[in-house]
Amino acid sequence: MTIEAKRLLVGQPLRTGSLGQQLLTKRLALPVFCSDPISSVAYATQEILLVLALGGPMLLHLTRGVGLAILMLLGIVVASYRQICFTYPSGGGAYVVSRDTLGERASLVAAAALLVDYVLTVAVSVVAGVDAITSYAAALNRHAVALSLGFVLLLMLVNLRGLKESGRGFAAPTYAFIAGIFLMFAVAAWRVMTGQHLHAVSANFHLQPAHHLARLLLVVLVLRAFASGCTALTGVEAVSNGIPAFRPPKSRNAATTLAVMGVLSATMFGGITLLALLTHVQMADEPGRLLGAPAGYVEPTALAQIAEAVFGPGPIFAFIQAATAGILVLAANTAFNGFPVLTSLLARDGYLPRQLHHRGDRLVFSNGIIVLALAAGLLVVVFDANVSRLIQLYILGVFVSFTLAQAGMVRRWQRDLARATDRQRQRIRRGQVINALGAVTTALVLVIVVVTKFSHGAWIVCVAMPALFLLMRHIGRYYEKVRQETALHDEPTRPASNHALVLVSGLNQPTAQAVAYARAIYPASLEAVTVQIEQDETEELKRAWADHHVDVPLVVLYSPYREITRPVVDYVRTYPRSSPRDVITVVIPQRVAGRWWEQPLHNHSALRIKSRLLFQPAVVVTSVPYQLRSAIARVHRPDTGDRDTLILHAARHTSPQPPSRL
Repeated sequence: MTIEAKRLLVGQPLRTGSLGQQLLTKRLALPVFCSDPISSVAYATQEILLVLALGGPMLLHLTRGVGLAILMLLGIVVASYRQICFTYPSGGGAYVVSRDTLGERASLVAAAALLVDYVLTVAVSVVAGVDAITSYAAALNRHAVALSLGFVLLLMLVNLRGLKESGRGFAAPTYAFIAGIFLMFAVAAWRVMTGQHLHAVSANFHLQPAHHLARLLLVVLVLRAFASGCTALTGVEAVSNGIPAFRPPKSRNAATTLAVMGVLSATMFGGITLLALLTHVQMADEPGRLLGAPAGYVEPTALAQIAEAVFGPGPIFAFIQAATAGILVLAANTAFNGFPVLTSLLARDGYLPRQLHHRGDRLVFSNGIIVLALAAGLLVVVFDANVSRLIQLYILGVFVSFTLAQAGMVRRWQRDLARATDRQRQRIRRGQVINALGAVTTALVLVIVVVTKFSHGAWIVCVAMPALFLLMRHIGRYYEKVRQETALHDEPTRPASNHALVLVSGLNQPTAQAVAYARAIYPASLEAVTVQIEQDETEELKRAWADHHVDVPLVVLYSPYREITRPVVDYVRTYPRSSPRDVITVVIPQRVAGRWWEQPLHNHSALRIKSRLLFQPAVVVTSVPYQLRSAIARVHRPDTGDRDTLILHAARHTSPQPPSRL
């Protein structure tokens, strides 16, 4: 990607000092961090109906009880995570809490669960959004995968532009969805109070049970419906992960945003569930089980059926569908903010590659954003943009992190009790009770999710999380091993002698520049080395060397198999040294082109040689760049960026220079 294209897509770079200006108000933080749990209400009720429909229409009345249990669980989790916002203002959520209280292994389990959940959040949210679009425009259904990938790419680009810009861009769809849902509640209430009847498009169909249910199977089915409906809780932890992105007072603003999100999610989920029962929405995983449905019937989402029953097939219904599609797609933004922050913390602690810890041009963790987009796009393709298949993998990681975070908070409160005053003990006891209740309930839900969803696809997550855990442990051990190996124990031994070898292929300006540099380091010995591929070319180089009176010995390496890299590496490895402390400096002239299309026109053997020589002990590799005119023009091109160079310290050392001759 060229600089111009990057600036067009991502924007101008931001100074590090402007990081404070990118902090979010509560108004912007709500769509940035809470779009996932708010949008989950669009399909959580549908998932309950889909599972209960397996037992036939007689079980749909259980939707009310299942929904009530989910609302109670949502209240407990929100209250528990508000405690984390105040106790761990540095962010990191379950990972930081577990690392502080439960140890390294528990923290990596929490991190693996969150990482898997964030990837699934993007995939499920985008595919669900596309599902809402195809519910309104069924002809687009065959393009679901392409549409989903396009939305993932769009989300990636918007988030690469910066946290504040993504908040502004996503605020309107989020608030439009909230306004649309509450408008639907108001109109539905008015129509019911005036004696009008609300009927979903599927209310007139006859739902055929999938199979006869025994008493034990009925219990399992209800538990599975509860586990599926718990998708309404996804994304609750994102606020606690992103506390540093809030304006001061950070903890209070984050806790307030979390409380507002909890109230909105609970109200909308409860209202949609009641309307689904009132309008007699029926959902089936197979259209053939809806007897009486016309041929080729494409079942709309539960929310689409409710909106059509309330407003009719008019412009307001279209608005509801557009707002639903918008927030479902943008719900992935919660993961695009949580995933990069979490990977940055893991990279800082040495459990993921260091590149994930650094901020990009727009003061966001760009590498984490790109990794998330690639992983989510892969899931969309593998599961063919099918939300029913993807949803089976969902929420397992959520409740693993919920349980570990709450258990860690219980231990944290117990630790704080030992040094608390009498006045503080009451507050700590209250917090401990809240988190203990959260730990017990989320652990119970986790067991239900694993048991009821394992054979339906959750086993994939059960394999992915341990694999990710082991990968992070391996990376952590590697970094620790490197740290121990590179720690400064003794004063470095000064080299006895420095022998310089200049690699040449012809006598030209880049070669002359490299030889001049090699002279400037005053080596104990200096040689020019070339590899003979074509005898005529080598003879021409020898003649030019003699004609220009170059007083540097030219060593010719013969290569019967026309290789360049291996003869050079062998010569360097076997070069005679007068002392074990001798160092060989290999000087490589390198042409630098400025245009992208010029790059493949040059031989890149220097890079291959350099990569091989890096593994040779007591060998230093130095590249002497020779900028072609296109590269010089690019360097001196006016910079349209926002970069300043701050010179903290500079010192010049002068020394006599050798004669400028070859």
